Amino acid sequence: MATTTTGDHAIGTAPGRHPRRWTVLGVICLAQLTVLLDNTVLNVAIPSLTRELHASTAEVQWMISSYSLVQSGLLLTAGSAADRYGRKRMLATGLVLFGAGSLAAGLAQSSGQLIAARAGMGVGGALLMTTTLAVVVQIFDEEERPRAIGVWGGVSSLGFAAGPLIGGVMLDHFWWGAIFLLNIPVALLGTVAVLRLVPESKNPAGDRPDVPGAVLSTVGMTGVVFAIISGPEYGWTSGRVLFPAFAGAATLAGFALWERRAPHPMLDMHFFRDRRFVGAVAGGILVAFGLAGSLFLLTQHLQFVLGYGALDAGLRTAPLALTIVALNLAGVGARVLPRLGTPLTILTGMGLLAAGLAVVAVLGGSGYGGTFAGLVLMGLGIAFAMPAMATAIMGAIPVEKAGVGAAVNGTLTEVGNGLGVAVLGAVLNSRFAALVSLTAATGSLPAALAAAPSGEDRAAIRDAFAAGLETSQLVGAAAVLAGGVLAAVLLRRADRADAPVGAA
Repeated sequence: MATTTTGDHAIGTAPGRHPRRWTVLGVICLAQLTVLLDNTVLNVAIPSLTRELHASTAEVQWMISSYSLVQSGLLLTAGSAADRYGRKRMLATGLVLFGAGSLAAGLAQSSGQLIAARAGMGVGGALLMTTTLAVVVQIFDEEERPRAIGVWGGVSSLGFAAGPLIGGVMLDHFWWGAIFLLNIPVALLGTVAVLRLVPESKNPAGDRPDVPGAVLSTVGMTGVVFAIISGPEYGWTSGRVLFPAFAGAATLAGFALWERRAPHPMLDMHFFRDRRFVGAVAGGILVAFGLAGSLFLLTQHLQFVLGYGALDAGLRTAPLALTIVALNLAGVGARVLPRLGTPLTILTGMGLLAAGLAVVAVLGGSGYGGTFAGLVLMGLGIAFAMPAMATAIMGAIPVEKAGVGAAVNGTLTEVGNGLGVAVLGAVLNSRFAALVSLTAATGSLPAALAAAPSGEDRAAIRDAFAAGLETSQLVGAAAVLAGGVLAAVLLRRADRADAPVGAA
C-alpha cells in the first residue's frame, strides 16, 4: 500500500491522532457547505428567473441541473487528481474556481449566461466535493470516523436543505444575482483557512486522471438528462428527445466498457462486485433523487399554490435542515449505526424519507401543517441514512484511494440530484399539461395563468398544477422506498457472505 503523507507525518503511521483534526473538519465543512448550498439555493428564485430572464420551465431546470451534471461528470477525475497531486492543493483550487464561477453567475444577463456560469461553478464544485470527504477519512481513525462523517453529512445536508431558506432571505432584500455573490467572501475565507490549517495528503502512487472517461461520462449524462427535461416540451417520441437519449445511453455504455479496459480508470469497475458497495451506491442515488426532486417541487408548491413569498417559502423549508443538523451534530446516526447495523439503518432512514415525501404529497395541499410533518420525517430519515451510506461506500474502497471513494459518493449525490430535478420535473410537466388544455401550460405556470381568460380558469390551472406536484412527490417517495429495500438486501447479503470468512 502506498504511503499517504500529511504534513510531517504519514497518516496511519503517526502516533496518536491529528491534533487539529476537529478544526480541520470545521474548515472543510465550510467549503462543503458553500458548494451544496448552490444545489438548492436557486429553487426559491424560480419565479424571479421566470419573470426577469423570461426563462421557460426547461431553461430553469437546466439552470439547476447544469451545475450538478458538470460536477457528476468531473468528480471521478477530480478525485483521482486529488489523490495523486494533493488534496489540500485541489481543495484550495476548487474554492478559487467556485468563487470565480459565482461572480459570473451573479452578473449574468440571460438564461444562457447563467446556465454557462453554473456549469463553470460545477468545475470548482467537483474539486471541493471530492477533497472534503477524502480529508475526513484521512485524518480521523476508525473509532472517530463515523462521528466525523456524521458531522460532515449533517453539514452537507444543511447546505442542501438550507438553500431555499438562504435564497429566500437574499431575494427578500436583493435581486436574484445576490444569491451567487454571497459565495465570494465565503470562498475567499475558506481558501485562506485551507492554506493555513489543512494538512497536505496524497498518494504518490496514485493513478493518472482518466480524461476519456471524464468526457464520456459528462457527455452521456448530459444527453440522457437533456432528453428527460425536453420530453414534456417536444414529445417523448420526437427526434429531439430520442436522439439525445439514445446517444447519451450509448455513451454511458461506452464509458463502462472504457473503464474496464483503461490502464488508469477513474472508477475501478471491480468495485461493483462488492455487494456492500453496490447497495450503498443504489441507496445514495435514490436518497439524493428524492430529496433534490422534492425540494424542487416543494418550493414551487409553497410559492405558486399556497401563495408564499420567496422568504416565507424558504423559512417553511427550514424544519428539514434543522432536523438533519440537530440529529447529526448530536451523533445520533453514529450511535444508531453500530446497534442496528448498516442494512437496517439505511432501510429505516430511507423508509422515513419516503414516508415524509408521501405526507407532503397527500397532506401538503391543504395547508402548511402536513408539509411541516413531512419535512421533519424527511430530516429524520436523511440523518439516519446518509452517514451510514457514506461510511459503507468509503469502507469498500482502499484508503489510499480516498479521493476516488469520495468522488464516487459525490457522483452518486450529484447524479441523483440532477435526475431528481429532471425526472420529477418531467412528471410534473406531463401531468400538468395533461390536465390543462391551454398550450401555455407546457411552458410554465405563470405563462398558463397569464393566458387564462377568467378567474375560474386560473383556479383550475392552479388545481392542475397542485395535482401534478402531488403525483411527482409520490413518484419520488416510491423510488426512495424501493432504493431502501434494494440497498438493505444487498448489504445484508454482503454481511452474510463475509460471516463465514470472518469465522474461518
